[in-house]
Amino acid sequence: MKFKEKYLAGQIPFEEIDIYIQEWGENEEPCTLREYLGLNEEEEDVWVSDSDEALMELLDKQKK
Repeated sequence: MKFKEKYLAGQIPFEEIDIYIQEWGENEEPCTLREYLGLNEEEEDVWVSDSDEALMELLDKQKK
């Protein structure tokens, strides 16, 4: 499961995004960070242009 799936399922806290970012940097998979985290383009844009908190708020709206 990707970060987004686990976060939305309540399996991990948002702060674990940092661990996923580190793992992606050490990984040789040919994918973007956005793909590795399981984010869509809108979520990536909010994260990059605003903040971690803005991404968390956006994801929290999707929680079950």
